[in-house]
Amino acid sequence: MRVRRSLTNAALLALAFAPFLPAAASAQNVAITNAKIIVGSGQVIDAGTIIVRDGKIATVTGGSVQIPRGLQVIDAKGLSAMPGFIDGHKHLADGPTGKAWMQSLLEAGYTTVLIGGGAAEANLALAKKIASAEYNGPRVIPSGTVALRQTPLEARMAVQGLAQMGIKHTGEIGLTPEPAPPQAEIEVLKAIVDEAKKVGIQVNVHAVSSPAMTAAIDAGVTRLVHLPNKDWTSYEQAEAVAKAGAIVAGLIAFGAPNVDTLSQGPAPVQWPKDNTPRFRDGKPWPEAIVGANRDAKGRATGTEGGFTIINARRIWDADPNHTTISFSTDQNADDLVVLEHELKSFSVVFSMADIHRIIGPNAARFVGMAEQIGTLEAGKLADIVLLDGDPTKNIYEMLKTKVVLKAGKIVVDKRPTH
Repeated sequence: MRVRRSLTNAALLALAFAPFLPAAASAQNVAITNAKIIVGSGQVIDAGTIIVRDGKIATVTGGSVQIPRGLQVIDAKGLSAMPGFIDGHKHLADGPTGKAWMQSLLEAGYTTVLIGGGAAEANLALAKKIASAEYNGPRVIPSGTVALRQTPLEARMAVQGLAQMGIKHTGEIGLTPEPAPPQAEIEVLKAIVDEAKKVGIQVNVHAVSSPAMTAAIDAGVTRLVHLPNKDWTSYEQAEAVAKAGAIVAGLIAFGAPNVDTLSQGPAPVQWPKDNTPRFRDGKPWPEAIVGANRDAKGRATGTEGGFTIINARRIWDADPNHTTISFSTDQNADDLVVLEHELKSFSVVFSMADIHRIIGPNAARFVGMAEQIGTLEAGKLADIVLLDGDPTKNIYEMLKTKVVLKAGKIVVDKRPTH
């Protein structure tokens, strides 16, 4: 891993941690009143008040309360408050549309995104633009690439290089899915996991088959990117995930086609509304599915969509505390389109209360910020989305973002008077 000499380790550390820290000077002291509050932990307050001070949630109470002087009041009558959405795996990149893309993510309701891969330097630079307010965007958690095609010693050195830059996450590390990861990959992965524990880095592994998933767990991995989409996960394999305290970052809609979707946002991929099933890159489904499952004649089958949905439920049910599934999208079409696409697949096998847990506290746990975000509770960062509707009813009510607060600062306000 090459580090630009013009940046000292101290500067890189400050840059890496900047996205996590609320800017107290720009945070607002706010009272959100008359809101339906979806706490994220399962509790729902039909009408309540949230007090925000210095970037954090001070109180969450039911009913009306006396508002202290000096607070900006948001009357949320008819609106619902949820924790800011968290995407645990999404590839972000800067460029001509970078600024608009970050704004689009916020307007869809995302307040935290873990970058799924790419060059550490580029990810840090994007995080810096958001932290410095050059871009209005979600809290971006940078990651850095660590390859499996190297020796265990080289892999350890790569992990150390990330630590020196202040990076706290690897990008997705792809294991061979079929028939199973070779032993050479496993030995390198074990070295990565061992070194990462020493320097405080979270290892995120791309495992899209049940054998790859269990091999990663056996190597000590607890953060899995993508649900298995090559096969059915057995009860025993699901139980192995739960027993290891591991968690899988959803991507439940990987194999499901986008149909009649009009994508016109600033994200890189766009396609017309023409009644054509498409993969997430806009190309024809199922042929365009990356690493598509194929029949004896070589035809793509599209079975990925079925595997992910059933496997998600099986892995979820293996843990009585339901901490094994979290939320991610991996897609770079229009952000509301992507959110809807992923939520539709979740809604096939999960209740709305489960979905709120998945995109809230579970996703916060996946990105390593469970103590700071994911629920609307006193002491946590004031990452709050106000929705024009009732998200306890269906997933479509989660697509109506009106106001977004990130660490107490109002970063999106689409109310009619604004």
